[in-house]
Amino acid sequence: MLKINEKIFENFFDKINIIKGNQLKSLFHRISLNLFFVILGCCILFSTASALGNEILKEEILIAIEKKYSGKSFEADFTQISKLAALDITENAAGTASFSHPGKMRWIYKEPEHHEIITNGKLLWIFRPEENQVMQGDATQFFKEGAGGSFLSDISLVRKNYTIHINEITDDYAEMSLVSPKKNPDISSIVIQISRKNHEIERIIIKNAYDDTTRFEFHNIQFKKIDPDVFEFKPFEGLNIIDLD
Repeated sequence: MLKINEKIFENFFDKINIIKGNQLKSLFHRISLNLFFVILGCCILFSTASALGNEILKEEILIAIEKKYSGKSFEADFTQISKLAALDITENAAGTASFSHPGKMRWIYKEPEHHEIITNGKLLWIFRPEENQVMQGDATQFFKEGAGGSFLSDISLVRKNYTIHINEITDDYAEMSLVSPKKNPDISSIVIQISRKNHEIERIIIKNAYDDTTRFEFHNIQFKKIDPDVFEFKPFEGLNIIDLD
């Protein structure tokens, strides 16, 4: 009889232990689940706050460069590094550039050979004095989607034509990607680097669909009035004129 009672108590306590174990497991799962949702909520809150912070910073930077460049003329020295990915070729160039709103540019290449790219916003001239040649055509066909840094002559095109993403922000500069919603094999993306000190655009990197890149670095940027005739080209007698299609 004693053994039977002992067996009954053992079974009774076993059931209690099972119930306690299940309760502890259930409690553990509830705590774990609650903790998961707390962590998830914190992550979502942090991501949202981070995204909101980036949007505020992006807007501040856009407003700053629009204020700096909108409707203004400026000149700068530039260096250019062009890389052809498929052929593993790198070419360097340097010169001076002038910009005026809207759409006016003059790129004077001094190295490695002298040539000029000139536009008044409507017509384009590519002048090669050593060859006594000028190629001329419709500027709008050659400077679509920011080609040749054309948005520098009309800063409103940045906000109008691109989806803008912040890549990196430091105390010295902000780096942003400009992606056009229109597919263009000549330009898949544009990256610009803006000084946090004076809001000048110091670097532009243009990449095409073949991973070729053209990188412009700007130095000695000077905002000033520029004679409109700088952005015109008058063919002279004896010059070989080629029409661009």
